[in-house]
Amino acid sequence: MLCHHNGLTSHQHATPAAMPSLARVSSCSSRGMMKIKNNLMRHASAVSSLGLARPARKVVRVQAVDAAQPFDFEHKATTKMAAEGKLKIGIVGFGTFGQFLAQRFAAKGHRVLATSRSNYHDIAKQIGCDYYTDANDFCEEHPDVVVLATSILSTESVLKSLPVQRLKRSTLFVDVLSVKEFPKQLLLSTLPPEVDVLCCHPMFGPDSGKGSWQGLNFMFERVRIQGAPDGKRHKRCETFLNFFKEEGCRMVEMTCEEHDIQAASTQFVTHTVGRMLGAMQLKSTDINTKGFDALLNLVNNTANDSFELYYGLFLYNQNATDELERLENAFEAVKKQLLGRLHDIARAQIFPDGMVGPRGAQLGTLPSAPAQPPLPSALAPASLPPASKTIDITAKPVETGKK
Repeated sequence: MLCHHNGLTSHQHATPAAMPSLARVSSCSSRGMMKIKNNLMRHASAVSSLGLARPARKVVRVQAVDAAQPFDFEHKATTKMAAEGKLKIGIVGFGTFGQFLAQRFAAKGHRVLATSRSNYHDIAKQIGCDYYTDANDFCEEHPDVVVLATSILSTESVLKSLPVQRLKRSTLFVDVLSVKEFPKQLLLSTLPPEVDVLCCHPMFGPDSGKGSWQGLNFMFERVRIQGAPDGKRHKRCETFLNFFKEEGCRMVEMTCEEHDIQAASTQFVTHTVGRMLGAMQLKSTDINTKGFDALLNLVNNTANDSFELYYGLFLYNQNATDELERLENAFEAVKKQLLGRLHDIARAQIFPDGMVGPRGAQLGTLPSAPAQPPLPSALAPASLPPASKTIDITAKPVETGKK
């Protein structure tokens, strides 16, 4: 610290004549510092006496989603949920089936997020999940799993409009569509190669699965799960699958291609027959059989599904056209057999067995009918009279007298 007095500084050599002046400066500086200190203490005492408190210090909590620190909020929440075997599941498409899954997920303690084209805030609140009208906000919540529960026809447009770049690169995408080969190829061709893909089909819905899921089929294929077999990605996939297993589902692992082959002859045919019977407007009676009750249940189950779903089953499963043609051929075969038998019976009643028709054709003989004895001569066809005895019907009649 430099002290200036009469042009001298502390690093200059002072002359003997200047020494008394420097002593006075030092004494003056000490008294000045004490005076400043006393003034500060009196000011602090005055503030305290007036009841003025110092402003409270604000506590800063790091909750940034993109924070890289190991102590940030998202990391802590994710770690806690993982330790408890819980997932943050995002559902894209919050219609009837999306709500159906969300209820079960939330009931088991998973955190559920949802987004859709319509406003479902109230329904989501009742279920216990968070709803986002903006897909950007939805993706910035960084769900561990994104479940595509859209309609078959809108899946491609919805997926391409989703801001996937805002998700974590390790996100697991799951589709639950009723057809499988189409979404499998769509996800692989549209999504970044870093994300995981799991194709599933719960073979039940809000009607058939409104109670217990015990014994209900759940098809799945691990299309692309990256990382070590014992790594976090595989564990996350197994946690998701175990949810359905613990609910009692019968887990069926098969390829998406094989699924579509089998589903065409089961699910598509079921929906087709159900809609045909629904068009007949079948009604319950007082003498229903168990079989008829089963048909009515089939009609009710398929009638609650939209035509859009049924059309998607037909359009996006290349095996559906073959099954529809087989169904038509089978109906025609049964109809032909039924009407053919009726025609044989009616013909046998009109033409007795063995009766000969024009040009010697034998009428009314069934292939399985036993051989009949020859007809009596009285029933044989009469022969024409000789030409000399023929009568000219064009000749004028001869008038006879009256008796």
